[in-house]
Amino acid sequence: MDSIFDHHAVLLVEDNPDDALLMESAWKSARIRNRLPVVSDGEQALAYLNGMGIYADRDQYPFPVAVFLDLKLPRIDGLDVLAAIRENPQLQHLHVDVLSASARSADVEKALRLGANSYIVKPSRVEDLVEMLSAWRSLARFNMYVLPPVAAMV
Repeated sequence: MDSIFDHHAVLLVEDNPDDALLMESAWKSARIRNRLPVVSDGEQALAYLNGMGIYADRDQYPFPVAVFLDLKLPRIDGLDVLAAIRENPQLQHLHVDVLSASARSADVEKALRLGANSYIVKPSRVEDLVEMLSAWRSLARFNMYVLPPVAAMV
């Protein structure tokens, strides 16, 4: 069933090209209709979210309804990106799911303390990733996006 949620982008911040391709493949397998733009470092993530530089064209780079954020990123690491999002009044209500290979309790605790909406350990099997994304989409379209409309956040 199509919903208004399906018409918004979800930003993937992932520096590993293999993990990004795996996510894109699982995204399609899970039949998620949202666009999935990908940036490969924390600096690009913040530029995208703030509509700076090449990301100023919101037709080509739409403001996302949610972000999947890796922690181990070049230039600006994921925890610093998360902190910057939560400190910015224009971005602070953005839904951010940390998607990391790290299951270290220190990483989980710090991400949640900084305001991550959830912390998801990357599944090691493609089938599990597809299942996780399907469940995420079901929850997301009914539950996550009740704060300021996306259009008001750009």
